[in-house]
Amino acid sequence: MTAPDATPNNPEPTPNVAEPVPNAAEPAPDGSEPTPNGAEPTQPARSAGTMNAVLVGLLGAIVALAFAHGRHTPYNNYVLLASQMLQGHLWIDPLWRDASIDAVLFDGHRYIVNDPVPAILILPLVALTGLYANQTLLACLLCGVAVGAAWALLERIGVTRRVAIWLVVFFLAGTDLLWCSMLGDVWFIAQTSAVAFAMLALCELAGKRRGWLVAAWFALALGSRFTLVMALPVILWWVWDGFLVPERRPRSARSFLLTLLPFFALWVAYNLARWHVPWDAGHTIFYHQDPYMGSVTGSPFGLANVPVELFSFFIVAPALHPQFPYIEPLVFGTALAFTSPALVLAFFAREPRRLVVSLWAATLLVAGPSLLYYANGGSQFGMRHALDFVPFVLVLMGLAARSNLWPPIWRAGQVLIAWSALAGLYGCWYWNTFLRPGML
Repeated sequence: MTAPDATPNNPEPTPNVAEPVPNAAEPAPDGSEPTPNGAEPTQPARSAGTMNAVLVGLLGAIVALAFAHGRHTPYNNYVLLASQMLQGHLWIDPLWRDASIDAVLFDGHRYIVNDPVPAILILPLVALTGLYANQTLLACLLCGVAVGAAWALLERIGVTRRVAIWLVVFFLAGTDLLWCSMLGDVWFIAQTSAVAFAMLALCELAGKRRGWLVAAWFALALGSRFTLVMALPVILWWVWDGFLVPERRPRSARSFLLTLLPFFALWVAYNLARWHVPWDAGHTIFYHQDPYMGSVTGSPFGLANVPVELFSFFIVAPALHPQFPYIEPLVFGTALAFTSPALVLAFFAREPRRLVVSLWAATLLVAGPSLLYYANGGSQFGMRHALDFVPFVLVLMGLAARSNLWPPIWRAGQVLIAWSALAGLYGCWYWNTFLRPGML
């Protein structure tokens, strides 16, 4: 359902998609306006929904490119890895410059620790331009994919277009998505890539729910940020039992699992080639070699890290100064309460209950590794590790906004969205001006 037109008694439309009723219109699987009794949308409606998502995605990429202003990140680990892949190697020994490039020393070679999908994506550009390939450009394009997919997903779950604009603005500017994308550093492009492919997987779940395609998109998300593997049981359950409405499809679940098998085999082979074990030991090796926060023994994950992580995620405030620019986002992060307070809208999601509960389960599972990790994300604006679970929280925000929210709550949500977006834009400006000026 769409929001009612403004009338003298209702001067400002509110995001009210009514509670489900018998024979109510279901969201169309392609993201177009809902159709009566769940009927398939017409071809023009399907094309219009796709075109809207593409246009919104292009706009998101243009915004990211504008903030990047031609930047060519010096932390181009994925360009280095792609270059060596083309030479038949997974180590980057001849290209490693110094410790600014996170590459652990193992078995006599230097290996990039971060997950490999962005390196694979940039292979064609590296093949054409060599080490001049611009990693930040890829990050901005992936940002556009994420934003376009977010628009399509919100339409598919029944969010009105007026409300979708608010939520997409929050998704782009009110989280770390724009900031990560405009820099394009190795750690940040991994976040953007994971968000983009996770959003595409959720889009497919809210649409045709083809198991093989959900698996392909989600495998690419895992290959960007492996922390998302924690959501795998929930994703499988959605493929099998349904996303928006219960509808069991055992065949889709089988195709999901079968499609994951070759990705899993490649993942094991990749780890065996680097670490001689089937699992990814890179972060543990990095922890043992980290001269600042690491330890020569033990695991980078532990319960002892939880208090510091919770403090980083929810408490740390920016510094205030009497002189310009007055507000200083701390280099090692600022809590979500200050940068993305609109996330609180997710707590107002109530229906469909099975989807709400499973989205919260996915959110908490994916947040787990970051809460246990010994580092909070390092040099950053906001808390970039939150991007791992933002795709699931965005769906919760959409479910909340499409319901009959009490108008004062939605207006407060709009204020929080505006706050979040302004905070994110300020963070991008601050980093561009003071911490990473020029083309760096």
